[in-house]
Amino acid sequence: MDVLQATILGIVQGLTEFLPISSSAHLLIVPKLAGWADPGAAFTAVIQLGTMAAVVIYFWRDIIRIFTTWLRSLWTPELRQDLDARMGWYIGLGTVPIGVAGLVFKDAIEGPARNLWLNAAMLIVFGLLLLLADQFGRKKKELGDLTMRDGLIIGAWQMLPLIPGASRSGSTMTGAMFLGYTREAAARYSFLLSIPAVVLSGLFEFRHFGDGGGVPVTPTVIATVVSFIVGYASIAWLLKYVAKHSTNIFVIYRVFAGTFLLTLLSLGVISS
Repeated sequence: MDVLQATILGIVQGLTEFLPISSSAHLLIVPKLAGWADPGAAFTAVIQLGTMAAVVIYFWRDIIRIFTTWLRSLWTPELRQDLDARMGWYIGLGTVPIGVAGLVFKDAIEGPARNLWLNAAMLIVFGLLLLLADQFGRKKKELGDLTMRDGLIIGAWQMLPLIPGASRSGSTMTGAMFLGYTREAAARYSFLLSIPAVVLSGLFEFRHFGDGGGVPVTPTVIATVVSFIVGYASIAWLLKYVAKHSTNIFVIYRVFAGTFLLTLLSLGVISS
């Protein structure tokens, strides 16, 4: 992998991590269409740390407030009904399902799940689920209405993006909107919920960083920095966009991209 490839993949990661269109699928598809080698699951997980740095910096005030309020609530009972204290529990417990599933299905995630036929199908299926959630969800609840039940259900939805093509942000937003949350509340909670899961995933995959035969260190660092810059801009744009618009543009893109990919695979233009 050269510097140009790393830069392009960093841009792809930054754009697609927070938009509900699946970063992991695009990090498989773009190299395949360009004739590059598969960057691998370890590369994908590590450069996600760049986009996670973006979400941490963007939401740093929320993160500090949630963590400190949650910590104080452990010995101050009157704080336990505070939204920030409850959010601390919801985010922590909501991370458990993806953590367990990630360890149990690690070999499948890093191997068979990276098949492009499956990725293309997931782009379409989860795009249609996002459409249904946006069309039929009540979109009345705000973050202040979040309950332990809802937090755990949305956390379960976060397991689905272990299959490339599902999209972490897309799945959690879909789950939240099915539960009646507004698009903006769903997106904001999706970002906050993603932090522990993706940071832990990236740190876990650091065991492969710089291994012989793996992705060289320099291109990975470049891609991570680029993904941070582009990712920060993507967060700001998406929160403003979903406050006033439906998610239809993402649904259309997912269905088109999935169909296009299935066509190329069927014609033998690219291999799975």
